[in-house]
Amino acid sequence: MITVTLYTKDNCSLCEQAKEDLQALQDKIPHNLALVNIDEDKDLKTAYATRVPVAQVGPYVLEAPFDRQKLEMTMAAARDRAEQIEGDPKYDQRKARGAQMNGSDRLAQFLGKHYLGLLNLLVLLYVGLPFLAPVLMNAGYPALARPIYSTYGAVCHQMAFRSWFLFGEQPVYPREAAGMMELASYEQATGLNGEDMLAARGFIGNEQVGYKVAFCQRDVAIYGAILVFGLLYAATGRRIRPLHWMLWIAIGIAPIGLDGFSQLLSQIPGWSFWEYRESTPLLRTLTGAIFGFTTAWFGIPLLEESFHDVRVEMASKAARIKGSKKS
Repeated sequence: MITVTLYTKDNCSLCEQAKEDLQALQDKIPHNLALVNIDEDKDLKTAYATRVPVAQVGPYVLEAPFDRQKLEMTMAAARDRAEQIEGDPKYDQRKARGAQMNGSDRLAQFLGKHYLGLLNLLVLLYVGLPFLAPVLMNAGYPALARPIYSTYGAVCHQMAFRSWFLFGEQPVYPREAAGMMELASYEQATGLNGEDMLAARGFIGNEQVGYKVAFCQRDVAIYGAILVFGLLYAATGRRIRPLHWMLWIAIGIAPIGLDGFSQLLSQIPGWSFWEYRESTPLLRTLTGAIFGFTTAWFGIPLLEESFHDVRVEMASKAARIKGSKKS
């Protein structure tokens, strides 16, 4: 016997007519009827609000408006198809899976509902853990801090002159090339050569200058901004539309690319196309924050669209199973 899933809503005359038509067709084409009220689930309501009544019969879907004749033709086609593939092991397996919520379904349902909270938590931990490293160093636990520096060193250059410092005389120690005369330079504060990249990477800090965060200034800004957008997106009920890809490139990628590559290329030995430059903490933070925020603005709403489809699919399946039991 085929199953007809009818998506309805309250105060819907077309829905009532569809129910009557299905009841009238029961003797002619026997079927199980699963009624799904979309008003009971916000995701189903979003997906079907302007389409009900919607009748799903096997692989066939009818959207309003439809009459009894079209409904009968669709049900007959579904019945004939079911009779042809009855006994096929794959069909029987799909039918069995469709009749119950399994572990994969429950996992998909959980992720569909809670992915944003999990994502924000992961980003918070990812951008927050590097700040724990200088805290541990200052508290006298270098054995606990160094694994954090080592782990994040795999994904970040950790140059001391491009990092934030905690518990020291200054929050930053830029190289002399940055031209920030109001601050003690990296060379002055540490006594190290500003061109020695390995030394700058390995320098963690001391009691006088403080201890560096395990993420560089730009990375802190990028992931911090991603977290800010994620929290803002959650606070607004996931209603923010995705940023257009052209704006993402123009506003998010272009500034950070210009700042980063102009600095990198100008410092190549023998490069003479433009003057040697060293970006400032403000520029690194600003371009990183814009890139992180726009990247999240571009990506997270698109991720929401995918998870919305997952929520609708799981809510539909749960409602069908519930409706079939009632009938």
